[in-house]
Amino acid sequence: MTADRSSTHSLTLERGLRVLSVLAERPDGLTVSDLAKAMRTHRAGTYRLLGPLAEQRLVSRAADGRYVLGLGLVELASHVRPRLQEVATPVLRELADQVRATTALTVRDGDEAVVLTVLEPRNTHMHLAYRPGLRHPVTVAAPGIALLASEPPHPSERPAVTEARRRGWAVSTSELLHGATGIGVAIRTSPTPADAAISAVWVDDRDPASAASAVIEAARRIAAALR
Repeated sequence: MTADRSSTHSLTLERGLRVLSVLAERPDGLTVSDLAKAMRTHRAGTYRLLGPLAEQRLVSRAADGRYVLGLGLVELASHVRPRLQEVATPVLRELADQVRATTALTVRDGDEAVVLTVLEPRNTHMHLAYRPGLRHPVTVAAPGIALLASEPPHPSERPAVTEARRRGWAVSTSELLHGATGIGVAIRTSPTPADAAISAVWVDDRDPASAASAVIEAARRIAAALR
């Protein structure tokens, strides 16, 4: 009986987490019917999953009846790597204005890179904007390449990783967004591989090397404050 109950609770938790994952892919929200279809379950079962999530403010129901992710997730997210974000945010704000580009703090999560913080420049008429929580393979985009470059050389690594390790910064173009160029630098607080990196991204035709020194210095300041 105890084993059966534990198994049921685990399955319920797994389905609840799946609800959050599905809604994360649809920022405009889903109706109960659409969510049930995506979950491959019945409407009644979907309602049972949504109830506890809504009570904890992890999901909320919009005026049009669609369910979206709730503010409770934002509160939880604010406690993820709080010291790192606290130190990095003012530095990234200054860097964004200095290089006139969108800056971000990215951390490694297994084979993926996850954006924790995004700062937009305040002195441009046009710039990129994207949301914290963005995930992408660690093998692509400037911050992912920078994280891999902090590791010892690997025979099968991308040439971009080898080059980033040599010069101290990574660059990528059109890997996540067509026409966008980014520079990434790992935050090194010890000789071990880094698990966080910062980046600057823009859509104009500037030379990436022109912003490299500023991004390197910003990463150095963050690392020094964390030691």
